[in-house]
Amino acid sequence: MCSFASLYAVLSSFSLSPVIGAAGSSIKMATIIAPLIGLMLGPYLGTLAASVGGFIGWSLTQSGPFSFLSFVPGAATALCSGLLYLRKGLTSIVLYLVLFLALALYPTIGPAWLFPYFLWFQLIGLIVLVSPLRSKAADFTQKQNRLPELCLGLGVISFTATLFGQIVGSLMFEMMYGPTIHTEVWQLATITYPIERTVFTLLATAIGVPLIKALRAYKFEIGGLKTNATLRDTHRTD
Repeated sequence: MCSFASLYAVLSSFSLSPVIGAAGSSIKMATIIAPLIGLMLGPYLGTLAASVGGFIGWSLTQSGPFSFLSFVPGAATALCSGLLYLRKGLTSIVLYLVLFLALALYPTIGPAWLFPYFLWFQLIGLIVLVSPLRSKAADFTQKQNRLPELCLGLGVISFTATLFGQIVGSLMFEMMYGPTIHTEVWQLATITYPIERTVFTLLATAIGVPLIKALRAYKFEIGGLKTNATLRDTHRTD
């Protein structure tokens, strides 16, 4: 856990894209590895690692859209990916739906009132979450399948988890920046956040697939589950 928390803290020092509506704030590079941390360590240790790493990163840089709570969206992403990997589908669906509705129907400034189109990509995440694709993704990532299946499984989990983290971040944005939120904020974000989350999903998948295959080759427990991989005999000569 300490290694992942340290890596998360380091990547929290590097910016990826600005936060719309919060001048001077940015989404950090640690966002890319948040779903991988939850998947590797499980929902609870993964959330703890992202929380500790994110808080340390904020302490070093003193930057983030939500001050010392800027780690929360990343921790939420790790929680969601860990739950999905362990097949906690009902828990994931309930959490996603409750927070989605809280974001959409936030009094006065929620996107459901100002600009409902903002919610379209998050609705796709919800559809994926309640579809059979969710359980298939867990199957593909828990077993040593062919590369395309592993890519699909990890991609689905990362996609849903990064959207869950985005929902949490948007809800916090409403709570902290309420008076500054106008229709234009949701309109601009409607264009940018689907692109951001798609890129984050692709990068997480590109990093995660070789990492999972390497760890499984040495019987590393992913998400708290033992793998069926056989430990490579380094003394064998072929």
